[in-house]
Amino acid sequence: MPGKPEFPVQLVQPDGRRVLDREHAALVADVGPDELRALYEDMVVARRIDVEATTLQRQGQLGLWAPMLGQEAAQVGSAHALRPDDYVFSSYRETAVAYCRGVPPTDLTRLWRGVAHHCWDPHAVNMTNPNIVVGSQGLHATGYAFAAHLDGAEIATIAYFGDGASSQGDLAEALGFAATWSAPVVFFCQNNQWAISAPVRVQSATPIARRAYGYGMPGRQVDGNDVLAVLAVTRQAVARARSGGGPSFIEALTYRMGPHTTADDPTRYRSAAETEQWARRDPIDRMHRLLEREGHWDEAFASRVAERSDAVARAVRAATIATPDPAPSELFEHVYTTPHPLITEQRRAYTEYLAGDPGGASARGEGVPR
Repeated sequence: MPGKPEFPVQLVQPDGRRVLDREHAALVADVGPDELRALYEDMVVARRIDVEATTLQRQGQLGLWAPMLGQEAAQVGSAHALRPDDYVFSSYRETAVAYCRGVPPTDLTRLWRGVAHHCWDPHAVNMTNPNIVVGSQGLHATGYAFAAHLDGAEIATIAYFGDGASSQGDLAEALGFAATWSAPVVFFCQNNQWAISAPVRVQSATPIARRAYGYGMPGRQVDGNDVLAVLAVTRQAVARARSGGGPSFIEALTYRMGPHTTADDPTRYRSAAETEQWARRDPIDRMHRLLEREGHWDEAFASRVAERSDAVARAVRAATIATPDPAPSELFEHVYTTPHPLITEQRRAYTEYLAGDPGGASARGEGVPR
């Protein structure tokens, strides 16, 4: 995976025209009309889930949500490059990756509603739950990858993170360990240009992918709004990992169209002109134009995708609102894998506190803030 990261890989232009790049086009030569439509549909459904979750938060049904609006191609393209036995280490924004891995959409909001410690069963889909400790997933992915390598498993792991997380020490340590151990891990940086209110130029004085060279691994920039280019580059990286070639670093250049989380107001730190410029590179519009140019678009397909996305959104909304509040004692479950004396004492003290409630509302879980 050689490369000059300052020249991003691109296979489809914003107007839907193909780009002549024989090396990377060969990596997706098997992607025919049906596969192109599947990529488009996954992006549309993922965006619909994301918009619905954002609306649910605005209506007070979720405590928080981290939108991924605008980053659908980076997530769907990379997810389609993975096999079921590969393992994904997520940050807190990979809604589309989770959807592509087979996470039931109705599970996606559980953690964010404050009714569970998790969203889904990681072992069912080989993908971790949202990780709030920024950058730590790089170390988790590296350790898992190295252990799998020692066990003789021919799999790849992939760690998703943002441009802001690339400044974390955990990521630096992960890159160092991965390179020296030749761990089969792919570091996938979604450079969405903003780490909350800090622009990428204050995160790195050089293209982020170029940092990989200092660790002895290949780094590559890709147009993160081009789902085919992302698919190609990620396929190359995971193939290298599975074959014993070691780690790789991908920087997907994309843009966070919405807020960092629903607690953020991006209008306070970036201009409308910048957002409009990136809107013209919208990943879903780009695939729509490609399908039209190549004769694979029709209204029946468009209607089916719209119906599917609306149905999924309705299911997410219904499941979110219907999710029951947990008993207060569940706060202490699954903190450690084995019983811990401090947790046992905290559970005892809290149980006694609830028992002293004259009305008993807290003990029944009523009125407990989410």
